[in-house]
Amino acid sequence: MSAAIGIDFGTSNSAVGFLKDGIPCLVELENKRQTIPSAIFYDTEENAVLFGNEAISFYVDGCEGRLLRSLKSILGSALINESTEIGFNNVFFKDIIVNFISFLKERAECTIGHAVESVVMGRPVWFVDTDEQADALAQEHLEEITRKAGFRNIVFQYEPIAAALDYEQTVKKEELALIIDIGGGTSDFSVVRVSPERRGKTERKQDILANTGVHIGGTDLDLKLSLEQVMPLFGYKTQTRSLFPGDAILDLPSTYYRDLATWHKIVFLYNNRALQGVKNIHYHAAQPSLVDRLVRIIQKQEGHRLASGVEAAKILLSEKEEASLSLNYLEKGLRASVSREQFERDIEKEKKRIVFQIKECLKQSGVSFSKIQTLFMTGGSTAIPLIAQACRDAVPAARVVAGNRFGSVGMGLTIDAGIKFGKENSALCHARPHRQSSATI
Repeated sequence: MSAAIGIDFGTSNSAVGFLKDGIPCLVELENKRQTIPSAIFYDTEENAVLFGNEAISFYVDGCEGRLLRSLKSILGSALINESTEIGFNNVFFKDIIVNFISFLKERAECTIGHAVESVVMGRPVWFVDTDEQADALAQEHLEEITRKAGFRNIVFQYEPIAAALDYEQTVKKEELALIIDIGGGTSDFSVVRVSPERRGKTERKQDILANTGVHIGGTDLDLKLSLEQVMPLFGYKTQTRSLFPGDAILDLPSTYYRDLATWHKIVFLYNNRALQGVKNIHYHAAQPSLVDRLVRIIQKQEGHRLASGVEAAKILLSEKEEASLSLNYLEKGLRASVSREQFERDIEKEKKRIVFQIKECLKQSGVSFSKIQTLFMTGGSTAIPLIAQACRDAVPAARVVAGNRFGSVGMGLTIDAGIKFGKENSALCHARPHRQSSATI
């Protein structure tokens, strides 16, 4: 016996759904939660692999091993064919993602009670901005990974279209909707015609008026917050000292700071070569006491703890004007204070790129912004006030509907799985998806 499920493999969080008596439901992935951080921890003491919040907890508690997050960001980059050292072994990033997708599959099978071979996988409109060849390769890699995880029948769907399918379950009449999905790694937009009469139909090409996307998400905003308001405590934007008369005074190299502030690159700092490079910076630094913190955080492999603290502070700034994160694990009494006002100044460029893509989506759809009746927003980064307001300003006449920030895409993919892998559509189970065909509902 088999079944079809929908998987939202997200940069920051993931969800899995199945149809129960024809009703889409999300699987409880851990501790009765229907979403889980896209995190994996390799416990080298017990030779165990942990996932989600449990993975993060083991890392924070100081267990020996390696934590990896934001694995989706590796798709579409050169890192997909590289490996990282875990214990005494080098493990390829592809295989790490296989482990995570396999975990999601296993949790679904435990809930459903039998094997699952068919899946609708969510994907951003662009894995790699406007590069069709690299984008297609990224989907090929994700398909290869999904097959290794045990799925035989795989169809891809754009994440904003999945969100549209979720929203469509609630509509009472035909609407033109702008779907905005701003997640951990990408911002995706679709103009879609939804209606009660169209629900469940297999052919919906004519209802999808436009899709656009840009590779900006919550992790990029974490990067900005970290670099501008936290990394100065580690010597970022300070200079070298003059060892001899006539020595040039230079800014310290930014590479190590950027890697430390980028979720999926942190693991590349945990090796002797990177540590020696940072120690060399320390030797030449005009403010060595600051750079000493950079040396210590790499020595102690606490980069992900720092990134988690920055992410938590960013989330708090959606509600408060100021926030702080404790760095007591590096230096007693050390705290980093951050402000919403500066954060909003620092992400102005990212906001403008998001707004540009919204306008481009409307332009491609041939629909005036005044004709959009509903603005449906999902994804964790839509909680950021500056971003949310910019989205509302793009279609000021539209009614605003807030979806489940972390569950709407998963629900929509589950609905799509029921449509695409239903008994009357069994032939679709064997279709090999490609970028163009994935934009259908």
